[in-house]
Amino acid sequence: MDAAIEVRGLTKQFGGRRAVDDVSFALPRGAFLSVFGPNGAGKTTLLRMLATLTRPSAGDIRIGGVDAKEEPDAVRASVGLISHSAMLYPDLTAEENLLFYARLYGVPDPERRVLELLDAVGLRHRRLDRVRTFSRGMTQRVSIARALVNDPAVVLLDEPYSGLDPHAVEIFDELIGSVRAERTFVMVSHDLEKGRALADHVMVMARGRVVRFARADELDAEEFRALYRSTVGTGVA
Repeated sequence: MDAAIEVRGLTKQFGGRRAVDDVSFALPRGAFLSVFGPNGAGKTTLLRMLATLTRPSAGDIRIGGVDAKEEPDAVRASVGLISHSAMLYPDLTAEENLLFYARLYGVPDPERRVLELLDAVGLRHRRLDRVRTFSRGMTQRVSIARALVNDPAVVLLDEPYSGLDPHAVEIFDELIGSVRAERTFVMVSHDLEKGRALADHVMVMARGRVVRFARADELDAEEFRALYRSTVGTGVA
């Protein structure tokens, strides 16, 4: 398997609590993994470690064959993250925000790339408006453009549909469809139907551990719902 993401024995401890506890998996290039589980299961902590925003207490991460511990900058250059935080500067315009990130990543012809992305998320007409004047849905659309500005090989999504209006959901789905064949996705979601519809791999977590990691076609809908219900019943980690 040509793995895009390899995780071995990954653990994150906060005080006496293990938010992520000995997690291991490998995801092939071009795959879409949806991660499910109750609140406190360790899903977002896992995503933050994959993005190199949080250092593991133990274990190893390799993104595209690159060791995240040894070469974190190289990993960050190949990863895009959409999280609960937009990671945008509210007093800058949409265009200025995206140009800042494009130049930070050394994107060739950043002006052209930014306009392409603003077109893709349907916000070119608002490019000169400050982000603080945007609705939650519009801000999230700029955040999606920010996450794609460096043309990442791996895209990490933490509840990406949160706060999106129906039009923005449609735009986001089209964006995923247009770039899916070229990238690997890991999405944390509470939306079982949406998450399963997008995924070709699924992971269920509880209390920081992996309850099940499988190809989506190995779990039929009824079996998956039963597994998820029993997992949520274990409570918060």
